[in-house]
Amino acid sequence: MGSKLEGPSAPAVRRDPYEVLGVSRDSTDQEIKTAYRKLALKYHPDKNASNPEASELFKEVAYSYNILSDPEKRRQYDIAGFEALDSDSMDMEIDLSNLGTVNTMFAALFSKLGVPIKTTVSANVLEEALNGTVTVRPLPVGTSVSGKVDKQCAHFFGVTINEEQAQAGIVVRVTSSSQSKFKLLYFEQDASGGYGLALQEDSEKTGKVTSAGMFFLHFQVYRMDSTVNALAMAKDPEAAFFKRLEGLQPCEVSELKAGTHIFAVYGDNFFKTASYTIEALCAKSYEDTTEKLKDIEAQILRKRTELRQFETEYRKALARFQEVTNRYSQEKQSVDELLKQRDSIHCSFTVTKTANNSIISGSGSNMSNGSSSKIPNDDLKVESPGEDVSSEGKDKSTKKKWFNLNLKGSDKKCG
Repeated sequence: MGSKLEGPSAPAVRRDPYEVLGVSRDSTDQEIKTAYRKLALKYHPDKNASNPEASELFKEVAYSYNILSDPEKRRQYDIAGFEALDSDSMDMEIDLSNLGTVNTMFAALFSKLGVPIKTTVSANVLEEALNGTVTVRPLPVGTSVSGKVDKQCAHFFGVTINEEQAQAGIVVRVTSSSQSKFKLLYFEQDASGGYGLALQEDSEKTGKVTSAGMFFLHFQVYRMDSTVNALAMAKDPEAAFFKRLEGLQPCEVSELKAGTHIFAVYGDNFFKTASYTIEALCAKSYEDTTEKLKDIEAQILRKRTELRQFETEYRKALARFQEVTNRYSQEKQSVDELLKQRDSIHCSFTVTKTANNSIISGSGSNMSNGSSSKIPNDDLKVESPGEDVSSEGKDKSTKKKWFNLNLKGSDKKCG
């Protein structure tokens, strides 16, 4: 029995993704990918314009593959079913050849703003490859070819390697100095003589160019799915750093056998052609570089494990930091309030009175022990025993008394 999903990118009723793709629970990544490619081609809207049910089946196939192609999502589903999956993180691939002009413009705008838009290879290209009707150009090992491919079209190349080169390892890389968007595709020979899509690498911006590469070096090599980090950043910007390595996905094929192998450059620009340069290299001439790549891949895997552990420690420390920060704010506010109350109490010790009882300033005023006395006679001063009177004041008072006595004595003699 299916269950409903509110997310826009999933079918209204969900079936077991293993059932949808027709694979067992112990299927390998390559078996799941092969089943998905066949069903996606079978139900692609381009081939079923008169069958509206095909569009829903196509979405169901894409949704199921989205779960089973991601090791973490597959593990979560195997343990607890759909309830363990976050529907907000379920992204879908879109076929640009099936979009109208307006939708294509919106997709191009979002891509320009840095929002990763996952696209799928056009059904026409896949069908031509399966039918074996594509033109394959030779790409000798140790050479490069440059070209321009139209949007939603592909240029196919055949790389022929001998036993020695197969043992040493092969690298196929595509770069674009014009920063075009493209896909590097790898096809396997089909029993009917056609080519079935086995690997797909989307171009990523690296420095001043966009590039994509496939490394068949007899050890596990990983590719980075940038959409995982973008979704994590949108969901929790502060924790996005810890998800940077979660997009690391193992490549399904790690070695090639002697023979001719088919690669293709697929134009993934929204409106214009994609400029590219493709090259095939034998790893025998790059032994030191190969060892460095092997070492750095191991370091990145260890670092991913360390980051998962460190995230737990970081979140605990962050919670503690927020707790301490809140207490800091509270303590600061408390100290400020106490000092404010202290200043207010200090200000209460004052001689300041109302306007009617204010202290009289000037020569007729005198203050002692916090009190003042008003003297009615300007010619007579009453000094308190503890008052400090200057010598200048004493001299002035003596002269005034002597002057007054002489005047009085003179008046008596004259009378």
